[in-house]
Amino acid sequence: MQSTQTNSKVAKLRWSRTKGWSDPFPNLDSPSTLVVVFAGPAHMDDPTAISQLAGAFPTSVVVGCSTAGEIFDQCVNDDSLSVGIFRFEHTRLAVAFAPVRGPDDSFMAGELVGHQLQGPGLKAVLVFSDGLNVNGSGLVRGLNNVLGDKVLTSGGLAGDGEHFKRTWVLKNGQPVQSTVAGVGMYGNRVEVSHGSRGGWDVFGPSRRVTKSRANVLFELDGSPALPLYKQYLGERAAGLPATALLFPLELRASATDSEALVRTVLAVNEADGSMTFAGDLPEGSFVRLMHANFDRLVLAAGESGSSTASATGPGKSGLVIAISCVGRRLILGERTEEELEAVSDSLEPQDQLVGFYSYGELSPSASGCCDLHNQTMTVTTIREV
Repeated sequence: MQSTQTNSKVAKLRWSRTKGWSDPFPNLDSPSTLVVVFAGPAHMDDPTAISQLAGAFPTSVVVGCSTAGEIFDQCVNDDSLSVGIFRFEHTRLAVAFAPVRGPDDSFMAGELVGHQLQGPGLKAVLVFSDGLNVNGSGLVRGLNNVLGDKVLTSGGLAGDGEHFKRTWVLKNGQPVQSTVAGVGMYGNRVEVSHGSRGGWDVFGPSRRVTKSRANVLFELDGSPALPLYKQYLGERAAGLPATALLFPLELRASATDSEALVRTVLAVNEADGSMTFAGDLPEGSFVRLMHANFDRLVLAAGESGSSTASATGPGKSGLVIAISCVGRRLILGERTEEELEAVSDSLEPQDQLVGFYSYGELSPSASGCCDLHNQTMTVTTIREV
């Protein structure tokens, strides 16, 4: 049955230091307008462009974060702003924030955001989090503990290029550190779909996690994790932790488990031989090293976009948020925009594509509760029907 026509408005804008704003601000401000902003990390030091945008949308919900690259259509940029705008006609919005000053705050932060947004008609939650102080797995567990599998939860962890020093999210139109932001969408007319694919290949033996604490890995098969990992990296080990993005770990609950997640390194500790990841590696789980297959990375990105096709058929404009891992950008190099082209080609012509390169992606693996992913292309499409 064909859906009732809506008057929703979707738009996107880009800002660069050389050209300023790509277009005049559209007249779409309202309490039911969602404005998502993805920006180069330096905009915390000079938030002039962000302030201009927030000033043009004083009653809207303005959220976003710092990045390891801003996605705008089929291009990736640095030190820019990539902005997506959706004015709803039949959907209520609410925004929530929680502090996350360290990994131990992560579960509580997820629960706090979930409790603030929980309510009648909640259909989906979009989350943007600090990318360094957070344990993404703990954050997701907190969100899932409150929201369960009936509310679609997706989003990503903020980035800081290849520096891993400072990330931020937007709160009340201002960049702030150590914070998680969530936007709730309420009503039966909002349609939010998701897709998340990797495309990496595994190699080497499967190894058991014999000592870990949450997202800190100490031992594999009884040996210190970092020296073992360095053996595989060879001369690339000198560039840790950034070069670890080229060789993430596949994580399985058991050696024969058919479901796998990907974990990427955030930091290394030379003193105790440990490695800190964006998400948990439970003791007793199994990991294998992964490396890139360029064609499969691009193919997986297109599959992620295809899986967000509208359930009501073509014709409804969507705001499409693509969140890809910084590790994929480092691997793909000059071919990075090929994965963006693959996503774009899978969408409807009227869809508006923005996004960012992240330190972690949030999305259900297929269905059900949200998971933390690393090294994936995760696509969330928002429509109103």
